[in-house]
Amino acid sequence: MDRLSNTVRPYAWGSTTAIADLLGVAPTGEPQAEMWMGAHPGAPSRLTRDDVERPLSEVIDADPAGELGTATVEKFGPRLPFLLKLLAAGAPLSLQVHPDLAQAQEGYAAEERAGIPVDAPHRTYKDPQHKPELICALTPFDGLCGFREPAVSADLLAALDVDSLKPYVDLLHAHPEEAALREVLTAVLTADPEEMAVTVAAAAAAAERLGAEHAPYVGLAHHYPGDPGVIAAMLLNHVRLQPGEAMFLGAGVPHAYLNGLGVEIMANSDNVLRCGLTPKHVDVPELLRIVRFEAGDPGILRPEESPSGEEVYDTPVDEFRLSRYVLAPGAAPRDLTAHTPQILLCTAGRAAAGDLTLGPGESVFVPAGEDVHVSAAAPGAGVAGGTIFRATVVA
Repeated sequence: MDRLSNTVRPYAWGSTTAIADLLGVAPTGEPQAEMWMGAHPGAPSRLTRDDVERPLSEVIDADPAGELGTATVEKFGPRLPFLLKLLAAGAPLSLQVHPDLAQAQEGYAAEERAGIPVDAPHRTYKDPQHKPELICALTPFDGLCGFREPAVSADLLAALDVDSLKPYVDLLHAHPEEAALREVLTAVLTADPEEMAVTVAAAAAAAERLGAEHAPYVGLAHHYPGDPGVIAAMLLNHVRLQPGEAMFLGAGVPHAYLNGLGVEIMANSDNVLRCGLTPKHVDVPELLRIVRFEAGDPGILRPEESPSGEEVYDTPVDEFRLSRYVLAPGAAPRDLTAHTPQILLCTAGRAAAGDLTLGPGESVFVPAGEDVHVSAAAPGAGVAGGTIFRATVVA
């Protein structure tokens, strides 16, 4: 197996302390939003073999079957189909949705035919892949996920007592669920920008007075003054995850992360359609085609423990599989040998993976078929036990 050297992305919404605290290093003073582990071309992990440091993507390209296993290559092609991250949100991320596989393939082909450069700011589909995601909290973690019941959103908006919101309240009460949500989101995203800015300011002031369930939207308006996404966010479920709990984001489900540190895993894609809380391009017609206007419980995932001690976060996709091992001092090593590629990430304590010792934030790549056992590392500096997250595929 190979110890990984990983890139930290300095997006503006990132926490200035969370990743540094986990790694046990001094903060840089700049935002540190995501640490990427994988073979994404934007920031592939690096490893050293034969005294030469190379990107993981280059290593896989040189021998896809040897690194990924034949079953993975046959199912997903010669590429690592997932990207693992540490995600540290110090401010809200953009409100967004992701396409399903067919929509991504159609959209990518259409933009290719139109000759839109992949790096153009108005380009929507960067690749022909879907992008399901799972976020698992390491600290209390706030997010938005999926639509509330329209009547609940209507009550939330009505309590603000803002005249310009009253037509949305009426729409939410007057139509069947799907039509109500579609009409209100369309109206919010296509409203006159100057009028919407006034509405957002009034709504934020009222939310600050009311507090309680309205409190999250005060922060959104502070970070994104006048943005229609502040009102769109009021249509969504507010979720708070406790450490160890997770949330799955499937295709068409509007969502945003607000605050906290977590382990995120996703299909290896860049396809994002934004709904608001962003200065970036919002393609409203395409967004409305992709969004699933279905209200319901966002569903908090808790890991299911197997007899082997593996705690699995069950999801309906094959591109990734995330699980966790909480390793007690002195316990027998766990055998993680598999016919699929793996990335192992330590998030607490100290863990031994083969002959390597991992501290918080350290990770390894395990090629398919390579023998690997994990256990708590020998105690040191008052640390006993360790926690390992295991990322792989279903193949």
